[in-house]
Amino acid sequence: MINITLPDGSVRQYDKGITSAQIALSISEGLARNVLAAEVDGEVWDSSRPIEKDSHIKLLTWNDADGKSTFWHSSAHLLAEALEALYPGTKFGIGPPLKEQPGFYYDVDFGDRNFTQDDFKAVEDKMIELAKAKSEYIRKPVSKADAIEYFTEKGDEYKLDLIKDLPDGAITFYTQGGFTDLCRGPHMPNTGFVKAVKITNVAGAYWRGDETRKQLTRIYAVTYPKASELTEYLHMIEEAKKRDHRKLGKELELFAFSEKVGMGLPLWLPKGTALRERLVNFLQKAQSKAGYEQVITPHIGHKNLYVTSGHYEKYGKDSFQPIKTPQEGEEFFLKPMNCPHHCEIYKTKPRSYKDLPVRFAEFGTVYRYEQSGELHGLTRVRGFTQDDAHLFCRPDQVKDEFKKVIDLVLYVFKALGFENYTAQVSLRDPENKAKYIGTDENWALAESAIIEAAEEKGLPTVVEYGEAAFYGPKLDFMVKDALGRKWQLGTIQVDYNLPERFELEYTGSDNQKHRPVMIHRAPFGSLERFVAVLIEHCAGNFPLWLSPEQFIILPISEKYEDYAKKLSDELKDSDICGLIDFRDEKIGRKIRDAEVKKIPFMLIVGEKEEAEGRVSVRRHGQGDLGSITIEELKQQITKEITV
Repeated sequence: MINITLPDGSVRQYDKGITSAQIALSISEGLARNVLAAEVDGEVWDSSRPIEKDSHIKLLTWNDADGKSTFWHSSAHLLAEALEALYPGTKFGIGPPLKEQPGFYYDVDFGDRNFTQDDFKAVEDKMIELAKAKSEYIRKPVSKADAIEYFTEKGDEYKLDLIKDLPDGAITFYTQGGFTDLCRGPHMPNTGFVKAVKITNVAGAYWRGDETRKQLTRIYAVTYPKASELTEYLHMIEEAKKRDHRKLGKELELFAFSEKVGMGLPLWLPKGTALRERLVNFLQKAQSKAGYEQVITPHIGHKNLYVTSGHYEKYGKDSFQPIKTPQEGEEFFLKPMNCPHHCEIYKTKPRSYKDLPVRFAEFGTVYRYEQSGELHGLTRVRGFTQDDAHLFCRPDQVKDEFKKVIDLVLYVFKALGFENYTAQVSLRDPENKAKYIGTDENWALAESAIIEAAEEKGLPTVVEYGEAAFYGPKLDFMVKDALGRKWQLGTIQVDYNLPERFELEYTGSDNQKHRPVMIHRAPFGSLERFVAVLIEHCAGNFPLWLSPEQFIILPISEKYEDYAKKLSDELKDSDICGLIDFRDEKIGRKIRDAEVKKIPFMLIVGEKEEAEGRVSVRRHGQGDLGSITIEELKQQITKEITV
């Protein structure tokens, strides 16, 4: 017999070899019908996989994030089965669930065939047909030689490319119906859980992100266990299109891109710059109160700087090509990270234990060569500005400093209306420590500091293995927007490794040299990504204090332009920004245009307003608010823009 511990702490005894599905059935038939997979000692398994020892298990359904992920991963295999049935000879790359939104994708090589929207319905219908067969997902361990033989016979070079990196003894196939795929799983019990399908998009994707290799067709799709849930999702997608930051960014004249400047390099227009600067000023003010010192570092750095930090080894391929100087052998890189520069600032003078913590903050622009197929508006760019800060502290200060940074992140989220979030504890992959630098001892210290700080602050947390930075674990804030979509924004990281690599020191109370601990943090993450998420979250209706144009004055005719100018000057003297619509248009047209531009206050002035020293006020999205004095208007706006 083995002991199975359930999430509520209760322990049940079962025969060795029991499956999660059988455990679910022993609890209730209703639960058993809904189980998609199980978390066994922290690892997600097929519900049909035998459990051979005492274990902690959590039964996963559609209501669990890992349950949904399993459902969509299995649906990717169903998509592949449909494609192979409809288009024999199709070859397959990878088909994972999406991390930040519902659904999944599969990278496909159709050969000479061009897959378009006209093909979507046939594939969707085929998936539903196959789903109704309720074919089981059957897991089978295979030897590396057998795996190579199978995909050699199929002529699928992409699977062979994946197999060559896999160790013998760790390869598994999954089969459902007439389709077999290379996969480590896990999968839901059978295809019958899928009741609704929608292919949402197709795009190009280079195999393994290498632009020198063939471009595959990336098919995005989403599936649901109920047709009503797909209907709700499609409604959300339509709303998301209206909120698309690329669309609104153009309409509101916030930012632009130019092929001549370069892909993934945003140009901030005057209104977007005003929005951006307000965000910067807001955070700088909060940082100043919290004891941060502002610094500025160059946009480039010597290659040796990034060799020392380890960024060259880990990210050299994702960087822009080195900048070679006339001096032989001298190379510089566009800055991919700010932290190495801040380490060098720390080293500019001796530090005592009494000086710590030292907190350096910088809105530093960094550059990374993202693949062209992965660029997306402001959310994925090649040049972006991080609201970066690095704290250097004693080991006994780490937890308290980490908690203070959590407070700062939550202050930012509250001020901007992001109230639905989860803190993701991102740890290293215990099975692949080669991806990371530093000792096991330092990693254990850093991970425990983050976990304890999050617990003491009472944060809602989830743990993700393999999501740590290469130099240390982190706490990532996963924020849900107004449409329920999840975005990774703020991040805090504990780092024992860079201080070691840069030989950072402070003199302790024992008069001996010690290593400081480094905390990396960015509440926004990057200004570009944060602005994109903010645009979509509030549909371009920014909080008044952030709006690039807080008011627009609409004179009924040119006779009242002088009064409009006087009003504008008074508002601007109170640090309220806006403009006057001098166009020779009817007042109705001016109001409609101001509504489209999402300007918060529309101030209408005519004969009566001028005579009484008042203004008629309309609020975007609310309509007519009546007539008030200029002083009352200033007080109302000033109160609202004070953060």
